[in-house]
Amino acid sequence: MPRGGTPVSQLRRLRAELKTLREDLGQTQKDVADALEWSSSKVIRIENGPVGISITDLKALLFHYKVTDDQRVDDLLELARGSKQPAWWHRFKDVYSAKFLTFLGLESSAIRIRQFQQMLVPGLLQSPEYMRALLKSYGNSPEVIERGAAVRSERQRVVMVENNVETYFIVDESVLHRLIGDEWVMRGQLLHLKELAGKPNVSIQVVPFTAGVHRGLASSFEIFQLSEQEDDYAMVVELPYQDRLIEESNEETKDYVAIFAELEKVALSPEDSLVLIDRLLGKLPG
Repeated sequence: MPRGGTPVSQLRRLRAELKTLREDLGQTQKDVADALEWSSSKVIRIENGPVGISITDLKALLFHYKVTDDQRVDDLLELARGSKQPAWWHRFKDVYSAKFLTFLGLESSAIRIRQFQQMLVPGLLQSPEYMRALLKSYGNSPEVIERGAAVRSERQRVVMVENNVETYFIVDESVLHRLIGDEWVMRGQLLHLKELAGKPNVSIQVVPFTAGVHRGLASSFEIFQLSEQEDDYAMVVELPYQDRLIEESNEETKDYVAIFAELEKVALSPEDSLVLIDRLLGKLPG
């Protein structure tokens, strides 16, 4: 599936197109609902909800919006059909929450990812041994560990390889010192970071201890840029008890984009970050 061509991205594009068509006619959601004898909540769900629109309802809307160009109609119908296609994360719908599946869909749909992590190596950068050691440390059963590792590996394959997404990672220096598994696991992880940093679509920077206080100390976060349109972001903010998923751009997403830009300035350059990783490798066995 091409980058940005997932069911999630196609549904977002369709929703945005329908909202624009309505606003261009100067109509409110209630106006549309009254004209089509629908409930207002139905129009709201179509423009904002996570569930796709039926072909019948879409045709009714396009007729109401006076969209008569055959190619335009076909393009919008194709978006609706594409939004209903199965995606790789759907096979896990019986074992993971809807929110986590939405996260997987947004991450897989991004054209650009920015992530700051203050505690652990980001999932997209974890080596197989590191991710299994981490999952084991949470007291998970072997079955849960393997399933979690499979999901994480598939995320890496889709985002980093298949979609070749532009990725920008910033990690706190403590992430590189924190022992996950044992020293051999950490050595493999640091070598894995070096390998990934050599790829043209991957940037890895480290915020050194000497950077002092900065706004990234509040929480780890991951920002998904979903198109080249201005401010088309979604994001997840990691919190102690439950991560918070923000599916639409707002003032908070803009603020976190600004925080990431600040972190890029206080972090070591990608080149100096590799020097630090090499120095830490020199202290590990092998």
